[in-house]
Amino acid sequence: MAAYIWTKHLHLLTVAISIALFVLRFFWKWRNSAMMERRWVKIAPHLNDTVLFISGIVLIFITRFYPFSPQGTWLTEKLVGVVMYILFGYVALSRRPRGWKIRSVAFIAALGSLYLIIKLAMTKMPLLMGYV
Repeated sequence: MAAYIWTKHLHLLTVAISIALFVLRFFWKWRNSAMMERRWVKIAPHLNDTVLFISGIVLIFITRFYPFSPQGTWLTEKLVGVVMYILFGYVALSRRPRGWKIRSVAFIAALGSLYLIIKLAMTKMPLLMGYV
């Protein structure tokens, strides 16, 4: 039980850090800030997201909620939301030349994906696949 609590808290901490870094990096990108070129800004999000990913996998094994299983339908939807978040985040923050309308829509879509992920994590109730 202690391993679950510690892993869950680590997971939640890395979620908060990931969201904060995403919003901050988008703001810096929008302001064309030199902060985007700092070494730690390029490395820290990847390190944090690696810990986030590993803690998520550990939670899967501790709780035995497996994606792509009947009891893990909500987790399958959450993983789809994570993939959407990554794709939208890539568009919002990429180095490729894109217009700010596209970047802004991708940023808002990424935040919407985060809302979906958080709602699924909190309720553990599937939003789509539970009704099919």
